[in-house]
Amino acid sequence: MEATRIDNRFQKESSPCIWMQAGVVHRRFCKSDFLCSTCRFDRALRRAAAKNQKLQEYGERPKGRQGKIVFWKERLKELPVWKRPCLHHMKERINFRACTNEYLCGNCEFDQYFDDQYTVHAVVKPIDVMDIEGFKVPQGFYLHRGHTWVKMEEGSAVRIGMDDFALRMLGPLDRIEAPLMGKEIKQDRPDIIINRGRHEAKVLSPISGVVTAINPALREQGNLANQHPYSEGWVLRIHSNNLRHDLKNLMIRSETEDFLKKEVNRLYDVIEETVPMAADGGRLGDDIYGKMPEIGWGRLTKLFLHTYNS
Repeated sequence: MEATRIDNRFQKESSPCIWMQAGVVHRRFCKSDFLCSTCRFDRALRRAAAKNQKLQEYGERPKGRQGKIVFWKERLKELPVWKRPCLHHMKERINFRACTNEYLCGNCEFDQYFDDQYTVHAVVKPIDVMDIEGFKVPQGFYLHRGHTWVKMEEGSAVRIGMDDFALRMLGPLDRIEAPLMGKEIKQDRPDIIINRGRHEAKVLSPISGVVTAINPALREQGNLANQHPYSEGWVLRIHSNNLRHDLKNLMIRSETEDFLKKEVNRLYDVIEETVPMAADGGRLGDDIYGKMPEIGWGRLTKLFLHTYNS
């Protein structure tokens, strides 16, 4: 089960594309940190490979340069089993490990182990974190207006959590509950529940899909999300069938920056209105509600999470 982890935080720009490593194309380098589901080149080659496969099923021979394109998995299956590189090795996450499962990652014990034990620790890369008025947001994360985030993973899988702004505003949480595996969540529906003492709040789902994993640690230690909002503090993982559509309703990069600046200003206005002497012009710290409870839990969650809570 063991595999040596590679620190790819400073991944070189010349990382060879999966299709290049498989020998399907001669020269192509990855520009999307191996997030193939976001890559137009990957989608184009998959379409071409599927077309060629269908032609062969009908007894026709694909023609031209594109007629030579096959799925990268099929090309690698031509190698002896001990020479077939694991997908995680191809993505520069581990040293060489052979794939013995015909590239059926969903049925692979190591793949499940890797996702559970490694991926969540490697979600945030120090060089990719934006500092917006003192609040952190990693580059490449999509943000929902209700202060939840979406991180794209393999295929149509995404990981979901709460952002640094909401967690620092509401302070250390006692418990975070997500729908169980197999349940469906809906974008903009309050599917996640957080607790602090006698207070409870519902949190809007940033995207729609079926739950494939939850973070069980958050049921007993909700403040893990406060400590590590973008890594160990993830809330749930889902499979989405309408990912492209849902992502259009989220923010990323400059949109996130503009949004959070406005949210910080709104929070300053609330503090100034309720506790005038507290807004001294400095950066906001942690546990804002805990230090200024007179602002009101219900008021904060209504204004910034867009839900009605007690």
